[in-house]
Amino acid sequence: MSASATPREVFGRLIGLISAGEWSELPELYAEDAEVEIVFSPVPPRRVHGRAELRERFAALAAADAVRLRAEDVHVHETDDPEVVIAEFAYAGLYPATGRTFRTANIQVLRVRDGLIVETRDYHDHLAFAAADGRASQLLAATDQPG
Repeated sequence: MSASATPREVFGRLIGLISAGEWSELPELYAEDAEVEIVFSPVPPRRVHGRAELRERFAALAAADAVRLRAEDVHVHETDDPEVVIAEFAYAGLYPATGRTFRTANIQVLRVRDGLIVETRDYHDHLAFAAADGRASQLLAATDQPG
């Protein structure tokens, strides 16, 4: 992205790449020291630190062809802070391994500086993802563990 890209434009590129399954291109949208907080994740990690960790996570998704996502019903809200947007959207998803489809609501709060994502707080419905993948019981068991 160019340094002049707005937070809205960067978010549009982000969901465009996710919807196209272009996982390998996603890390370039993030600053080297970006912080991603996955607020409602029922199991760790709830934070991802830096472009290198993001690259690993995105590469694993691409290699496994784990999930296919398409962003729909996208609404991006500007804030008083020119670096921050709040995006509400749905994912229509497919787990190729099971053939199960799903739809889930999402909210992302993105901070973009110099055309790169420096921070996000992601609010995804992880139970909907797990149920569609056939892992809901595993997810619930993991959340019942101390610590």
